[in-house]
Amino acid sequence: MRLTIGRGIGLAALPVLCVAVFSTPVRAQEYGIAAKRPVIAGACKTCPWGALAEIVKAAMAPYGYDVQICYNCATSEGPREVAGALKPGDIQRAYTSFPFIPRDQMPPPPNAPVDFGVTSVQNLWYAYSGTHAYARNKEGPRKNLRLLAAIQAPNYLIVATKSSLGIHDLSQVKQKKWPVRILTDANEVSTAVMAYYGLSRETVESAGGKILRGVVPADRADFDVIIHGGSLGNAPEFNVWYEVSQKFDLDYLALPRDLLAKIAKDDDMEFHDIPIGLLRGVNQTIPTVARTGHVVFGRADMPDDFAYAVAKAMDEHQDLLQWTHLNYSYNIRTVWKAFGVPLHPAAAKYYRERGYMK
Repeated sequence: MRLTIGRGIGLAALPVLCVAVFSTPVRAQEYGIAAKRPVIAGACKTCPWGALAEIVKAAMAPYGYDVQICYNCATSEGPREVAGALKPGDIQRAYTSFPFIPRDQMPPPPNAPVDFGVTSVQNLWYAYSGTHAYARNKEGPRKNLRLLAAIQAPNYLIVATKSSLGIHDLSQVKQKKWPVRILTDANEVSTAVMAYYGLSRETVESAGGKILRGVVPADRADFDVIIHGGSLGNAPEFNVWYEVSQKFDLDYLALPRDLLAKIAKDDDMEFHDIPIGLLRGVNQTIPTVARTGHVVFGRADMPDDFAYAVAKAMDEHQDLLQWTHLNYSYNIRTVWKAFGVPLHPAAAKYYRERGYMK
């Protein structure tokens, strides 16, 4: 009996076939869109941008792309790296800057230029327009950035105090005779809230108090006031609320309308209510401001077929958004909007074909 494999291939032909296969060169470390191994700027695996980058990776796989994730292209760095087609920053510096993130959540990045990225809607807009963090560093606008898809994810400004203190308005903080310990996320929004009440690092520390960081677990053990963005989700940026709302009885404060209006204008936020039950102790809706979500973005020189594929993949695999630890959603009315950042023409073509935009 003659063993055959396939059509007309005998056992005697196998050695020749094997030689042909193993003599083919393998370039496992080739990266880039053309190689079907594009590098995406994200953040740590449990961070909002890292979690969304994982979704992009899974969504792009059926289209033949093996997306490689940079888990330390975080903060304002991602848009810089995408705009300049730069390689990811030094991983050791990232470990030093974010010691509270386990190293297995931030593995070393690919040694290759970044092709596209995930960041917040505001961060992309600021990088494109050269404002906020990019203006402070005297950087120019990065007009080559392009939107591919905007994904919704609520991020509320939340202010709370320990119930045992009896503080129902932040104006009471300066009146207290004891040093106050304030947990913040140290961004422009929490700084604006403190400034409204005459609080700053200098005034708090001169009175014997401390400004603490909500992302540092050790700082959460002893605090009086929290001024911090977030939601109920176990991401490093948000899990201060995940933890302290369970460990401590908190009073959640409503901020004055004029303060919220100023923050909304200055920091491109929207008026929304913190919903009842978002955190333990939130027993009524609380007016506040919130951020609008995150974006998948690239450059103007990105190949049309790839930009189209990203838009298509995120739409056709919306189901992936529900299988993560954060609250993501897809809205056909907003997926193509990110303030004044232009939409990549190929992504626009896809959304027009679907009837999402005219």
